[in-house]
Amino acid sequence: MGDSAIQQYYGETLTSQRDLKTGACCSPEAMPAHLQDWLREIPREVTDRFYGCGSPIPAAATGATVVDLGCGTGRDAFLASRLVGPAGRVIGIDMTPQQLAVAERNVAEHRRTTGLDNIEFRLGSIEDLAASGIASASIDAVISNCVLNLAGDKARVLAEVFRALKPGGELYFSDVFADRRIPDALLQDPVLRGECLSGALYLEDFRRLLLDLGCADFRIVSRSPVPLLDAGIEAVIGHVRFESITVRAFKLDLEDRCEDYGQVATYRGTIPHHPHAFVLDDHHRFERGRPMLVCGNTADMLARTRYAEHFTVTARGAHFGLFDCAPATTAAASAACC
Repeated sequence: MGDSAIQQYYGETLTSQRDLKTGACCSPEAMPAHLQDWLREIPREVTDRFYGCGSPIPAAATGATVVDLGCGTGRDAFLASRLVGPAGRVIGIDMTPQQLAVAERNVAEHRRTTGLDNIEFRLGSIEDLAASGIASASIDAVISNCVLNLAGDKARVLAEVFRALKPGGELYFSDVFADRRIPDALLQDPVLRGECLSGALYLEDFRRLLLDLGCADFRIVSRSPVPLLDAGIEAVIGHVRFESITVRAFKLDLEDRCEDYGQVATYRGTIPHHPHAFVLDDHHRFERGRPMLVCGNTADMLARTRYAEHFTVTARGAHFGLFDCAPATTAAASAACC
């Protein structure tokens, strides 16, 4: 299924979320309260044609330049505009003219509602961000919502993302992932591809793609199963387990394992809308003022990125071997096996 077929599926076949055959699209209740408040001010035309599977809106983004890959009608771009504020900038890129037309005709209303003039939309391919005017090392954060699975060349998309990111920049996105590689025979099915299933990456292959780009450690922020709501789809691809996963990865030189250097990180409680705690991933929740032992990679994610001003992180000391850095469910399972 090529770009033209995907454009037709999202530009013509789907007219609203009601046309979808899976439960990939998340409920707005999964969003933080401040995003839910802002979401209510976004025109219905924009939200009705939103086909994402998560809420990848990064924190600590004041003044940042953010690119939204496959922005569609612009829902997440409009939300990110509120976070980056008047000193920031949001660029939405999509290859479907019908989707972008919805986004562009609602920019004026967004400006009227928020007083912000910091957002623009560009027709282009996420596999060639340079053609859309995105320079190397110019972007603070790249977001995307259920789009990578639609790309024919995922390695090229990710290479473009890391080219565009500044050192310490962040890729923060939600997408559908599979628990195995999808059989070749299903890859070109137009419905399975359009419903974000047959193009879903096997999570281990995603890890390998990032490793090839020099990103040795990425973090899962949240994950939830994707229900197959259509009997025909279930009959064809029901043997595969799909999840909506929100991922963050940084343009940093990290180690491929979590190593212990005796480091401690303390959250200052200064990230807007996060006064009490900040969640880095599914096993790091930093309470304001509470010191927390962290591995070297986690320390770098906090101290060498835009999050640095919001944390106190001690310097590396002696090396103590591997750091026990894993989600609570994984740690519990490991303990049970011992």
